[in-house]
Amino acid sequence: MNTPIRRLGFVVAALFCSVLLAASYIQVLQAKSLNNRPGNTRIINAGYKIERGSILVDGKAIATSRKSNDKYVYERQYTNGSLYAPVTGYSSLVYGNGGGLEGAENEVLTGTSDSLFYRRLVDVVTGKPKQGANLELTINPKIQRAAAQALGNRRGAVVALDPKTGAVLAMVTSPSYDPNNLASHDTEAVTKTWTQMNAAANQPMVNRTIGGTLYPPGSTFKLVTSAAALESGNYSNSSTLPGPATLRLPQTTHSLPNDDGRACGPNDETSLLHALEVSCNTAYAQLGMDLGQDKLASQAKKFGFGDVMRVPMRVTPSTFPTQLNEPQTAMSAIGQYDVRVTPLQIAMISATIANGGNQMQPYLVKNVVDSDLDVIKSTDPKVRAKPISGQTADSLTEMMEAVVNNGTGKQAAVPGVQVAGKTGTAQGDTKNAADLWFTGFAPANDPKIALAIVLENGGDQGVEALAGSVAAPAARQIFEAAVR
Repeated sequence: MNTPIRRLGFVVAALFCSVLLAASYIQVLQAKSLNNRPGNTRIINAGYKIERGSILVDGKAIATSRKSNDKYVYERQYTNGSLYAPVTGYSSLVYGNGGGLEGAENEVLTGTSDSLFYRRLVDVVTGKPKQGANLELTINPKIQRAAAQALGNRRGAVVALDPKTGAVLAMVTSPSYDPNNLASHDTEAVTKTWTQMNAAANQPMVNRTIGGTLYPPGSTFKLVTSAAALESGNYSNSSTLPGPATLRLPQTTHSLPNDDGRACGPNDETSLLHALEVSCNTAYAQLGMDLGQDKLASQAKKFGFGDVMRVPMRVTPSTFPTQLNEPQTAMSAIGQYDVRVTPLQIAMISATIANGGNQMQPYLVKNVVDSDLDVIKSTDPKVRAKPISGQTADSLTEMMEAVVNNGTGKQAAVPGVQVAGKTGTAQGDTKNAADLWFTGFAPANDPKIALAIVLENGGDQGVEALAGSVAAPAARQIFEAAVR
């Protein structure tokens, strides 16, 4: 064989090997990721020939598959669709599975998860048809409905947790949408609905509890600042802080006022407990500067700021700004400047305080069960972190009880039940009214629920609205549903 032919043979062999390696890489290593792409209509269409698992709340299906009269065999159906949309998400012929558990637990619902391998093997041997597994959720339907009623037609979000386990008891956003409109096999109607919802200014498809545009937390962040002070060992609930009517911010010509325009105590002084009780801006701004940005940032990180979590949907990380000067540190200490959070993050702070300083991993799926409701897999409660000591948690609980008993959170009080809480009125920009917050837990001596509620742009009260008169009574409705 002459040299040119031999070289050509080597080139052809190399090309053949390259094609073989590429095909193997795509078919073996990339197969799962390619199958899971939202736009993979072949996999989506094939999935509709399998009975997708149900999503269950308190034993009742809120998402299930029913027989259809077309080539797709099954069509997804949602009960109380708009109430549970932030939890379920959608399953669509056109747009795939997403927006909630339909996307995050797609492999379990279709029965293709690696964790179901042996179950599939048994089904093959016994001749059972392919079928997805069911999800039993932690959602409490009574609390979920109370949260939706508390929001009403106002834009905002509610998330409630069991502070002792991390179980998500409620996850509600407003406005919401009906996933049945995306599950239809009328692809033209689905496309029209999808386009309209994604173009809507009020963003009904955004799960505000865990993502979307994050919120400034306002005075709810004073819980983090208080924790940083108490954890430093230099402060207690009775420590004296300056609390003038206004505080001149260093390096600027601006002054920070208290909401009521008055000093927070006699001789322009207040205690740490009373400062939280009346939500004293000047005291906390000065406290933040005295602590410094590093202590504030460290405490925020301990509570979970900056961390990517899954519940199992991905939670957008909350953020605390870096490289702050003194006035920026002062404003960050009261939850303004560039501090941004999800409602879940704020609920987790209250839940941590309620649970003696132990922060539990939040989760939505209690059990994975088969068609006979036999449990395949369960979620065990797991301690995620310990951001504060038990002593600090006790001190913060005392402070939060004072907020509801005597301070800005009086309208969250439930007769016969001790509630611990904190209000927050957060100004995100100068164009809109403030976002209104309440976070807390109840009963304070044996917590069954911790929650965070945010009402955007003043709820329905406009620029004069305060969290204590709007968010606090909305939180009371949810507490009553949980503890009565």
